[in-house]
Amino acid sequence: MSTFVLVHGAWHGAWCWDQVAAELQGHGHRVIAPDLPGHGDNRCPLEQVSLQAYAGCVGQCLEQCDEKAVLVGHSMGGLVISQAAEINPQSIRTLVYLAAILLPDGGSLMSFMGEDDPEAIIPANLIPSQDGLSMTLREEVIREAFYAECSDDDVARAREKLCPQATAPLADTLKISDERFGLLPRVYIECLRDKAVPLKRQRTMQAQMPCQSVISIDTDHSPFFSAAGQLASHLESIAADR
Repeated sequence: MSTFVLVHGAWHGAWCWDQVAAELQGHGHRVIAPDLPGHGDNRCPLEQVSLQAYAGCVGQCLEQCDEKAVLVGHSMGGLVISQAAEINPQSIRTLVYLAAILLPDGGSLMSFMGEDDPEAIIPANLIPSQDGLSMTLREEVIREAFYAECSDDDVARAREKLCPQATAPLADTLKISDERFGLLPRVYIECLRDKAVPLKRQRTMQAQMPCQSVISIDTDHSPFFSAAGQLASHLESIAADR
């Protein structure tokens, strides 16, 4: 049996992993899915939210593990697990990027979003808060961007739980090295119908930061809803192979 640490993306919380966690736990695996600072029940003031704070939260989860964990990051969570891996390489068995941001040292999510891409929905539909500390996404594009293949019930639950996304972590630069982060095996799970991180962008990142293997799921940006059983099965297979 394996230990999985599941890290959500922007605007989301640990709640998005409930179905996948239940599948994995049903097969005897241990699952830890934290709310990153400022998300879900982790009511950290937005002024204190940063990429380092996110990575520190994941590091605390890794400290709870009795064995090396399979560390999974979705979307923005990819940036988080990369930074956490630099700090805690000894606690991680494999890094899994689920339709996730996979950038080299010095990269930032803001610079990634700023690159011209006519297929990307999110950059043109961001709404910054008046104080500049957070941003939300226009209500009318949420389903198309995140949940195009998901059930109405899952979409309704997600809409109730989405939270403002702190701006600072999106601008913070990633600090990773070949000597720490670079020692860990990486797997990328690409989502073929993704409109939040379009497939072309996912494959550009894979080419820039090659992974040991790539798995494809024919679904939207949120396979933890639209293909939970299939996603859980892939994660089990990844754990079994390492």
